Amino acid sequence: MIYTDVLVIGSGISGLSYALKVALKKPQARISIITKADEDESNTKYAQGGVAVVTDFQKDSFEKHIEDTLRAGGGVCKREAVEVVVKEGPERIREIVEWGANFDKNDNKTFDLGREGGHTENRVIHYKDVTGAEIERALLQAASSLPNVEILNHHYVIDLITEHHIPNESFDKYNLNCYGAYVLDIKTQVMKKMSAKITLMATGGCGHVYKNTTNPLIATGDGIGLAHRAKAKISNMQFIQFHPTAFYRNRAGQLSLISEAVRGFGAKLRTASGEPFMHKYDDREELASRDIVARAIDSEMKLRGDDYVCLDCRHLDHKKFLEHFPNIYQQCKDDGLDMFTDLIPVVPASHYLCGGIDVDLYGQSTIKNMFAVGECSNTGLHGANRLASNSLLEALVFGHRAALKTVEKLDEDNFNYINLNKVPEWNQEGLKVTEEMALLNYLRKDLQSLMSDLVGIVRSDARLRIAKQKEEEIYRAVKEVYNLSLLSPQLSELRNLVSVAFLIITQSIEQKENRGAFYNKDLDKENI
Repeated sequence: MIYTDVLVIGSGISGLSYALKVALKKPQARISIITKADEDESNTKYAQGGVAVVTDFQKDSFEKHIEDTLRAGGGVCKREAVEVVVKEGPERIREIVEWGANFDKNDNKTFDLGREGGHTENRVIHYKDVTGAEIERALLQAASSLPNVEILNHHYVIDLITEHHIPNESFDKYNLNCYGAYVLDIKTQVMKKMSAKITLMATGGCGHVYKNTTNPLIATGDGIGLAHRAKAKISNMQFIQFHPTAFYRNRAGQLSLISEAVRGFGAKLRTASGEPFMHKYDDREELASRDIVARAIDSEMKLRGDDYVCLDCRHLDHKKFLEHFPNIYQQCKDDGLDMFTDLIPVVPASHYLCGGIDVDLYGQSTIKNMFAVGECSNTGLHGANRLASNSLLEALVFGHRAALKTVEKLDEDNFNYINLNKVPEWNQEGLKVTEEMALLNYLRKDLQSLMSDLVGIVRSDARLRIAKQKEEEIYRAVKEVYNLSLLSPQLSELRNLVSVAFLIITQSIEQKENRGAFYNKDLDKENI
């Protein structure tokens, strides 16, 4: 048994900013950060575009940012959450600058503000095209300087510990407490019981439930799978945002993102044969919100039978483009394409989950003493569709608010302690290593194929019914493997992906009107 005051699951912007705040306010408290890969591997690292925040109050305003967010969210956002994030955003940015994060400045020494789809003003601060990586660097450096913060790399959370783990203990499954987690040390294969007064879920997204995604390999919906098994309330899983422009490769897996900021800079979308098409779908053309652009691309690909459309950057100022997007340019160059002379093939790819673990305005989930922040949470900010570059701001604001509530709880020290010695060790006796990784790979690819083919950008009643049947078959197969095999990260990830798929499918079936990122062609006879 390992005891800690605060257990943070995930090392992206949400988990790190939260841990920093708690550690600084409670220097006697022990904060343990768990990450299943290297400490810098997270969705944060791959966020290119920047952070949407009001800084130019002469041209912009909180109300404009709020209205842009509500419009993108398709009427599903919680206005109170939107107002909290937008209005508290500038102070959170000031803090991370003090922690060492750099953002691009213009000749006037003020933030060089970009504009992305769905925004009516230039308000996106950035560091070239690697904003997330720069924020991650600064936060990790700040966290490593604090003596009461411990980062455990290559540790994988198998399950949360709640009352239902205690034999012969009576409990209300809808009124549970979280007491920590079972954690697998991947390198030593030792299972640990980690006890915590407060547990924060900051595990990021679930992009790899689909074949093609902009997310890193770690984005397998672990936090949502853990919370689902622990009976937390989870909602809005039907709202999956597909990024319109991922660099096309004829293979499954993580695709390189071509930031929406490139279209904000003036890049145009064209068919594979070079014809413009966005004017047919929205007056804002390339600057329409992501759901509209992604469906427009999907429609053009289906109409023409093409595997991709193209992004045209040839007319843009080459020098300024390289100043803003050096890494994107080099990514394409490494694949044999020059953005200044070639049309760049792009496709929509699974990018961002707008729903997740339900939380209040302080990140508290429906399970006591378990918080959730970032992409795995449903704060109400995004509604049915995320406004570009709002996610990093949400992570900072809700990381701060969850930290305030955590410190308050630690000061009160009014925890419902249980005898964790009653919680059994994780028993793997009699189980064996899965004989073939091919079996896990087969089931994972089968799941990704059904989600991509049947629960993608455009859905239908028939596709969803078939998807539900197929998911149930895969669930039974994974359960059989799980009951017979030693635990591994690969098996646990598959288990979590199946839970995520179940939630997306069932909540898609329950959704009876098209909103934001959700589109069922049977609900709208005037198909895009």
